Amino acid sequence: MIGGLLFSFWRFMQIVTLIPTLGMLAYFVDRYQKSNLLTPNDILVLFIVSVLGAAWAILTVLRRKSTRDSAMFVSFIDLCFVGAFIAGVYELRNIANADCSNFSADSRFSVTINNDGLSGDAPSLRLNTNKECAMRKASFAFGIMNCIFFAITAFLLLFMHRTRKDDREVATKETYRRRSHDSRRGHSRSGSGHHRRSHDSRRQYYV
Repeated sequence: MIGGLLFSFWRFMQIVTLIPTLGMLAYFVDRYQKSNLLTPNDILVLFIVSVLGAAWAILTVLRRKSTRDSAMFVSFIDLCFVGAFIAGVYELRNIANADCSNFSADSRFSVTINNDGLSGDAPSLRLNTNKECAMRKASFAFGIMNCIFFAITAFLLLFMHRTRKDDREVATKETYRRRSHDSRRGHSRSGSGHHRRSHDSRRQYYV
């Protein structure tokens, strides 16, 4: 029960982080296609992995019963996604140290003296953000997060498989014990009936 709830939570986290990732990377793919240029590998690899990962996460959530029944297979696919996201993040690694935003200050400073006293304009600060750089960096961060998320769900699925296997073994042993007990009771009743018949025949013989 707890394993299933944790699995659903981390799957939800995967979906929440993957949908923005594939949306941001789709922007770059579309822009390069409109310019008749090949999409760079650093964007294309993580984009493909994000699309497949989001589809896989949604499918396994919608088919939870099948996911529980084939937990080992789903765990293996999740581990494959861990490797795929590592490859995507590695391709996009150059964006990690990029500075996507900076502050600029207006250096104008003026002071005016009038009858009311002093008045002036102080320098103002502005935040300048490079949108494309920020989108790449956010995709890079989401890629790292999903490396961790898919690793967590893979181990949760292994735990669920082990728990399910142990429950089956306990149920099998319990069924075997009950059948053995019923069988012994049946033999004991049959032996008691045979003993009574023998005793009655002896009494008839002596009489």
